[in-house]
Amino acid sequence: MSDAPSRTTPAPDLRPLDADLLDLAHRHAGEWLGTLPERPIPPRAGIEEVMDALGRDLPEHGEPADAVIDRLAEGAGPGLIATGSPRFFGWVIGGTQPVALAADWLVSAWDQNAALRIISPGTIAAEGIAAAWVLDLLGLPTGSDVGFATGATAAQFACLAAARDEVLRRVGWDVEEQGLGGAPRIRWIAGAERHGTMDLAARYLGLGSPAAVACDDQGRIRADALADELARGEGPAIVALQAGNIHSGAFDPFAEACRVAHEEGAWVHVDGAFGLWAAASPRYRHLTVGLADADSWSTDAHKTLSVPYDCGIAMVRDPAAMRHALSMHASYLQAADIGADPHEKVAELSRRARGIPTWAVLRHLGRDGVAELIDRLAGSAGIIADGLAELPGVQVLNEVVFTQVCIALEDDATTEALSAALWDDGEVLAMTSRWRDRAVVRFSVSNWGTDATQARRTVAAVGRVLGELRAADR
Repeated sequence: MSDAPSRTTPAPDLRPLDADLLDLAHRHAGEWLGTLPERPIPPRAGIEEVMDALGRDLPEHGEPADAVIDRLAEGAGPGLIATGSPRFFGWVIGGTQPVALAADWLVSAWDQNAALRIISPGTIAAEGIAAAWVLDLLGLPTGSDVGFATGATAAQFACLAAARDEVLRRVGWDVEEQGLGGAPRIRWIAGAERHGTMDLAARYLGLGSPAAVACDDQGRIRADALADELARGEGPAIVALQAGNIHSGAFDPFAEACRVAHEEGAWVHVDGAFGLWAAASPRYRHLTVGLADADSWSTDAHKTLSVPYDCGIAMVRDPAAMRHALSMHASYLQAADIGADPHEKVAELSRRARGIPTWAVLRHLGRDGVAELIDRLAGSAGIIADGLAELPGVQVLNEVVFTQVCIALEDDATTEALSAALWDDGEVLAMTSRWRDRAVVRFSVSNWGTDATQARRTVAAVGRVLGELRAADR
């Protein structure tokens, strides 16, 4: 019996997308965005409630498209956290600038696979311009390769893949041909206060756990300790530095650390998920002196630059190293005659044109607008730190050099109680962490809408909640 479809099988509906459906989605999006300045920040419904609202059982018969969109917006909405609030400081999440959101909607509508230059010249051109602008703003070598990845973890993976293959190539080992079995052991070295995603990316690549180098009291790697660690061995080495400690915001001493590492032939990577953007501000550029001496850098556009999730950026000084580690070729993929294809710079073949919202933000803001954005975020962090330090029993633990503020109260229990009380209150959200063997409440100032007014409102709200908390304990 033939498996061919019956002649009576209805033809698929190939009518253009109903504009009314997009208008409906736009209305729901507008309602959500309009509530962000004042709505309580934590979600109001849990996973089980949202699953009930969305409907757990697969329907036997389909639902009209407009009903699906209504169900999604109304069912999932109560379970969403207001990360776009200008008083959201729970994690390093930057909200979304309107121009970036609009550009991202176009990216979805165009539905391009931005993997090959030949497929979609329009998206490749926009991403190429964005890549050049990012290098320019950050003061990095103009010939570096730039890949737009899903986030800082994937960007770190791309950079460390290039590093791993290159340092082994220098000692005569080809990972592509020979794999890792039997390869010379790579000395993988990082500061003791590195971000956990650095370990994760390294684990994906078979590098194991890094040798942890001592840091100062703000989490900056000590160049003398790095020199001592490098002197203990020989052979291929990768050193990871950090632009923006997740607790203190501190920056490693790049010039000295890069000199020490390069004298031993090591590859230097800089994890700068949010801090790398300090290089684009004349006021804060001093924090990044020596940054361009490294061999690779990773950052996020969906943090400080405030584009929608997701957009990490991987940058490698040596394009050949990046492409050798990440590219693949097949007869059915029409490779570019000139230049590298985007898929040769990230760990994806099918990839969304996520660099386009970055282009849109940079085109909208310009060089001075980016600097003003960075200055506003760091300035707001300073206002928050100064204000919180005046509240009774509050201690600011870090030197507030950029956008991070860590506070503690008289003991861990009280510190954690403050964070819980802020969550319940909903006007300001800041989360607990542990730093320097203490519970802390960490304020990560990352939202493009957080200005001096919102910073002062934050201080007032924390003071109110703290007063209520202490009154309840009497």
